Amino acid sequence: MIAIQSSIFQPVVVLMIWTMIMWAWMYATRIPAMTRLKVNPDKVVRDPEGSFDKELPVEVQWKAHNYNHLHEQPTVFYAVALLLAMIGQGEGMNALLAWMYAGLRIIHSLVQVTANRVMVRFVLFAISSVVLIALIFHAALAVFG
Repeated sequence: MIAIQSSIFQPVVVLMIWTMIMWAWMYATRIPAMTRLKVNPDKVVRDPEGSFDKELPVEVQWKAHNYNHLHEQPTVFYAVALLLAMIGQGEGMNALLAWMYAGLRIIHSLVQVTANRVMVRFVLFAISSVVLIALIFHAALAVFG
């Protein structure tokens, strides 16, 4: 078995850890709110009109929404980072871009789960998307170049 060492793995693991922190934060706020409000989760999921967004305070749901967001676009980040590491391109600028992406996603999370300012979130998401596009571009150059 060949072991791959790459600096790009560090921001990947940091974003994975952050995702699990958000998971814990989500349940640390959601379960007490459900208990306090006597929300029956089985009833909510079986009601076509039901949703946790209708049953729980918005501040509680912000954590759940962010946890979901951390399973959307970051999946592309994980794939491109692993690809770059496997082809020996996970150092230097690509590692720096990966750190930028992870940092921007963490800041995005903090904004979403606290103040939830949509325009601030949008700018952070847009910048992180451009960073991710740069990583994908570098991967494309390496693979097709």
